[in-house]
Amino acid sequence: MTLFGKRMLRRRSAGTAASVGFPADTSGAEPQASAEPQSQAAPDAASIVPVIRRADRFSVQDLLVEASYGVGARPSRLVMTTLGTVLGIASLVVTIGFAQTAAGQISQQFDAVSATQILIEPGSTRTSSGAEQATGRLPWDAPERVDRLAGVQRAGLLAEVDVVGQRITSVPVNDPSAAQTLSPAVIATSPGLLAAVRGEVVTGRYFDAGHDERADRVAVLGSRAAETLAINRVDRQPSIFIGEVPYTVIGIIDGVERRANLLDAVILPLNTARADFGLTAAAELHVQIDVGAGTLVARQAPIALDSGAPENFTVQAPATASSLQDDIQADVNIVFLTLGILALLAGGLGIANVTLLSVMERVGEIGLRRALGATKRDIARQFIVESAVIGLLGGLIGAALGVFAVVVVSLTQGWTPILDPLVAIGAALLGTVVGLAAGAYPAVRASNIEPITALRGGT
Repeated sequence: MTLFGKRMLRRRSAGTAASVGFPADTSGAEPQASAEPQSQAAPDAASIVPVIRRADRFSVQDLLVEASYGVGARPSRLVMTTLGTVLGIASLVVTIGFAQTAAGQISQQFDAVSATQILIEPGSTRTSSGAEQATGRLPWDAPERVDRLAGVQRAGLLAEVDVVGQRITSVPVNDPSAAQTLSPAVIATSPGLLAAVRGEVVTGRYFDAGHDERADRVAVLGSRAAETLAINRVDRQPSIFIGEVPYTVIGIIDGVERRANLLDAVILPLNTARADFGLTAAAELHVQIDVGAGTLVARQAPIALDSGAPENFTVQAPATASSLQDDIQADVNIVFLTLGILALLAGGLGIANVTLLSVMERVGEIGLRRALGATKRDIARQFIVESAVIGLLGGLIGAALGVFAVVVVSLTQGWTPILDPLVAIGAALLGTVVGLAAGAYPAVRASNIEPITALRGGT
């Protein structure tokens, strides 16, 4: 018999003995009849059935003791039931943690590239025929003009060069029967563009201001263009031919973060393109800035380029970091939270199923408790507390495992783990809520079992 049953039997025996007026001693002697006539009236029903004091009722301590007994009575089942909640809570914490960590990583990339780049182009308008016509022109000394602005680190001009259909080869071959190959694009830049777009030289060097001023016939190849032209080293001063004109290859670049099409191009100095191909104007000015200087530079750069007509330039400044972070985190969280909620529902259903099975197995115990004076509320509260304890236990273990997984994976990948502490605390409490919700129906069903039916073995 459980603790509750033994306690109720002792209390009922003591209450019955006191109510019928038996003496306190237990010697077994029959009570002697009084010689005096009974002057009092017969005792009423209230004196026969004693009023149970509040201290003798099913207290909170009794509730916790009975619930802990019910939870720990079957350790193997407790482990299996808790496992569902552990997996659900751990999945929820891991998904939220990875969502926040991923948003942080994307934000760092944004700060490193997008938040520190400004693109300036000549303004344009549409003519009556529908064609676009430029309304301004970038000056050839545009990099020097914007370099003087506060917040600017470096700048460079870029223009696409029209070679009028001339082939670009690594050797001058004039074989009409040879298969035609697609020639790389030709782009002209100022010497500072490579640093402005965060590129790096893997072989040789990039041309400098001296090459540009003298209009030297030198070229730098993007890594993919160099592979197409079968050039992988520059120590022997290889040359490429644009039509019949040779250009000495002095370097190969790679790792361009901002203008990736440079990797597929042959890059010439601006003045070389002006002298050989009649280049008339630059198309873009790339500016690398300090983080947070985008608004200031975007407002001052057009004035520095042309103080009389700053409206002739179009400036593409970075978006605010806060709005981008919010959009990224919202999109990522929707996917991850959906997966976590589904896992948590699976854990809640596991608690409900096991609690309901426990009710069916303990029908006899429930009937005995009801017969000994336990109310429907006492029975319902006991099973709800059992489910809540299981949910809290699973929530605590799951939250701890989820935090541990986020930290380990982040450190392994070299990321900065980001997880709101309130998420871990809330996840543990959420396990309790899931346990309460899962145990509601089994508790109601247990409380509605009639004592006589339960004692007879019915359901």
